[in-house]
Amino acid sequence: MSITLDGSNLTTVGVINSATAQNSTSGTSIDFTSIPSGTKRVTVLLSGVSTSGTSPLTLRLGTSSGVTATGYTGSAFYTSSVGNFSLDTTGFPLTTTALTAAASTYRGSIIVSLLGSNIWVAQGTLYCSTSGGTSVWVSSEITLASTLDRVRITTLNGTDTFDAGTINILYE
Repeated sequence: MSITLDGSNLTTVGVINSATAQNSTSGTSIDFTSIPSGTKRVTVLLSGVSTSGTSPLTLRLGTSSGVTATGYTGSAFYTSSVGNFSLDTTGFPLTTTALTAAASTYRGSIIVSLLGSNIWVAQGTLYCSTSGGTSVWVSSEITLASTLDRVRITTLNGTDTFDAGTINILYE
């Protein structure tokens, strides 16, 4: 469907689709696979997500060849009494090292959008229960070798297990 506004052609594309929400109560990663070719945006939603340890959460993108764990550029930043940030080249950082505690829970969303040529940019905000409640801002970028078809939420060390919450994605 095409809509004309002041001589500009705007195109409506697609519908927002929801995957099946997954309980994040066990395992070291939560994967969403079979994201269809042509997807331009993925929104990752977290509600009450917690892990057994203190390793920061990270979001990784993948292709049919597997999940990409290198080449990311970006950081997570939070403000409390003192600002802090964590750089991460192994995924889109969702939390910072100084903020993560085994009892922390996270709520919020991260939007990952296709810029073009398999370049994906991420931005979002999460609420963390640590220190009476803190907001975490995330921004990052990765160029994938081919078409995105999966996302993984895991921890930086890859060994802490999920012990609470729900995670889902929307894709369009």
